[in-house]
Amino acid sequence: MSGQLKPGDRLPSEFELMEQFAVSRPVLRESLSALETLEIVTRKPRDGTIINDKISSSPFKAMLALSINDVPAIIEARMVLELGLVTMACEKITDEELERLKRTIDLIEENRDKDYGYLDQEFHRIIAEAAENPVVEGMIVALLIAHKKTDSLITYRDPDLTIEHHLAIYLALKQRDHIAAYNAMYKHLSFVRSKILGKL
Repeated sequence: MSGQLKPGDRLPSEFELMEQFAVSRPVLRESLSALETLEIVTRKPRDGTIINDKISSSPFKAMLALSINDVPAIIEARMVLELGLVTMACEKITDEELERLKRTIDLIEENRDKDYGYLDQEFHRIIAEAAENPVVEGMIVALLIAHKKTDSLITYRDPDLTIEHHLAIYLALKQRDHIAAYNAMYKHLSFVRSKILGKL
């Protein structure tokens, strides 16, 4: 293995990778799982592990893959990016995007007794999209994918607080209030950070 992998290339077998990197099968599989979570590779039972076509356009995903198990770093990076995104979104968010944000809040209300983690992620993805910056949006999407890994650490969800936080962010965006949007997002992400890190 020369190290010069291209989109569409197939990785060597698990046995070969274990020998090359001198790691056990569980460690190797965890690493491959992290790469798949970040959409860097696709693993198929018969075809093996394939490098995805779009990886060259998303170098941030490769960098994030190296820190996939550093939960505090992932959460803090997400905070830095999202606080900037929400202020940019204040200037650019459309009425249609505001409606989609409100819809996710309504759906969390309707699914408060179920796992609504995917709705929480969609809320933040819409804000990233509304900022209309493909470079930063690509970074936050990668972080949200990684966030799925940390999401399992939350054993108890508080739908009332999630709705309260999301509603405050939504209203600030609707009013085009940069300061209120920043403060509401900071309050929300600080809560998420303390909740997840408290479980580690």
